[in-house]
Amino acid sequence: MKSILKIAFSTAIICLLSFQATAQTSKYKCMLQMSNYIGEGAYVVVSLIDPKGAYEKTLYVMGDDKKWYKTLKEWHKFYAKKPTNISAITGASITGGDRSITTLEIDNAKINSGYKLRFETAVEDQKYNTTDLELPLTTEGLAAKTEGKGYIRYVRFNKI
Repeated sequence: MKSILKIAFSTAIICLLSFQATAQTSKYKCMLQMSNYIGEGAYVVVSLIDPKGAYEKTLYVMGDDKKWYKTLKEWHKFYAKKPTNISAITGASITGGDRSITTLEIDNAKINSGYKLRFETAVEDQKYNTTDLELPLTTEGLAAKTEGKGYIRYVRFNKI
């Protein structure tokens, strides 16, 4: 009987901890519209940037061929120091004029706390953009349409 109670108690604790971990994040649908450039598909990395301007976490990678990751120079420096399995947050690259809709999971504690979302882009044999688009990770920033400066025309978010 004691072993059954221990198992039930352990299961309850695990469920509670799992619920708390998921309750602390929110999912956002991210719609990214590319500008009408000519060339290969763009590799795009969406990163969480801390209040001091340093990379904290990779949220999404558009482009699944790892040999091109080094073209995203600043992000790759961060990624090379702390290599993580990003296969669960990786999708296809995106070409000029196309639209991509992805889901990003963001820690609620980071919102309205000085963090930013950075969209870094690279296209083969063309210009690399460290901050093609950067927006403050605020309630207002996530509600606004934000214009890009390079290959990205704009980005919009909707909370799911």
